[in-house]
Order: sequence, then C-alpha cells, then structure tokens
Amino acid sequence: MLAAIAGLIAYFNRAPHIYAAALLILVVKALALPVLLERLVERIEIRKEIEPLINIPLSVFISGGLTLVAYVVAESFYQPDLPVNAASSLGHNTLAVAISLFLIGFFTMLNRRKALTQVLGLLTLENGLFLAAISLTYGMPLIVEIGVFFDVLVAAMVLGILVYRIRETFDSMDVSKLRRLRG
Repeated sequence: MLAAIAGLIAYFNRAPHIYAAALLILVVKALALPVLLERLVERIEIRKEIEPLINIPLSVFISGGLTLVAYVVAESFYQPDLPVNAASSLGHNTLAVAISLFLIGFFTMLNRRKALTQVLGLLTLENGLFLAAISLTYGMPLIVEIGVFFDVLVAAMVLGILVYRIRETFDSMDVSKLRRLRG
C-alpha cells in the first residue's frame, strides 16, 4: 500500500523521482525485509504466539483511540480556504493515516516484550514517518529517499542480528528479563 500511495503521489504531482521511491519501497520493504525477518524467525525457532503486555481486545481499543487522535491532529493541518483539486486533497487523509501508523507502531514497541515484535513496531513507525513525509512534501530528493531506504535495511539487519544474539545468549527474547541485568 505504501508503494501504491507513493506511485499515486508521483502520478498526480508529475514527479518521476517518486516512482523510484515507490519501486524501492516495493523491493526493500515488501520483498527484502519480510524475507529477512522470516529467515530470522526460522533461525530463532519461534513456535508460540508472542504475548503482549496488554491483552488483545484492549490493544485494539487503544489502537482505535490512537487512530482517532491521529485524525484530530491531522485535521488541524487542513486548510479549507485552499482550492480543492485531486493533487491537494490527496494528502489530507494520508497525513492522518501516517500519524496513526506512527502512533500504533510506537504503541506496538511499548506493548510487546519480545525483541522481534519491537523491531516490527519500529518498522511500522518508520512507515508512518515515510508516509507523512511523502504526503506532506510530495516527495523528497531522490538521494534522501535512497539514503533512508538503505538506513532502514541496515537497521533491520542489525536488529535482526541483535535479536538472534539475545536469543542465543539468554535463551529468551523477552526484554523484561534483560532489565534484571542492570548494574
């Protein structure tokens, strides 16, 4: 969806460099990162469902509340006196979705005990930031977008290695058990 939104923004704003960003999103975030994380899950041998700190129904309710907050915050950025056309109205709801992605990703990082699901929360948070940047600015310079993608790829690989080492050393990925190691 993120690649499709970037492609739509590129089409409506006639910005060919955003097509490159959409292609990078598709290759890096939709193909490379899932394969990398799936291999990590197989290597760590995760077999059971990962339990959150807050139960699932309450987590869904909190996520809905965060989405509502995102729409309220995004509404304050909307300027109704501007002329309405397809290109200018494209970012109106996109900003609210981006803010809600950011907030839900942050909530996921706080709500989960396992390091791997915290990495997934971080990736969700980053997707929200990218969506906000591309919907508000209608595209960053291509070199900045390429730099961000490689940063995300390297960060995911480093976090994957870190998760593997945590599992190997402590025989658990529960980060609450790591808090006992403080000096």
